[in-house]
Amino acid sequence: MSAVANPATVAECLRVGAGFSQGDRNWIAEQFATLDARLAGFHADATEIEVSVKDREAKGQKVTLECWIAGRQKIVTTSAEEDLHAALNDVRDDLRRRLNDAKTKQEPRHNKHLREVPQPAAEVEPDTDPARAEAETV
Repeated sequence: MSAVANPATVAECLRVGAGFSQGDRNWIAEQFATLDARLAGFHADATEIEVSVKDREAKGQKVTLECWIAGRQKIVTTSAEEDLHAALNDVRDDLRRRLNDAKTKQEPRHNKHLREVPQPAAEVEPDTDPARAEAETV
């Protein structure tokens, strides 16, 4: 995998949408910090993440996390967890899984399990009769 000159990070790519204020942004970025390792393979200027919540802290609350990466399909994850912290963790973990799945589908040659398939060894019988070896080559 080639190194990315300006790797994407949550802190750089995160936008807060409906239901959150800019004051919530740092707290959310801390919650999503574990995504940094997964996002590092993408360019920061081609990556966007937006989190929003509908009916915050009410019964039926819905947290949505959207991720746009240039050249890939948009990924949308949602959670209906009643606890905001648990809902954020839920959408974060789902995004991580979907990013991993998308990478495996797009780049199966980098999948460790596909690379490590043992190849059968060719059976070669040593020829001990030099006269026979000469006769076969003539």
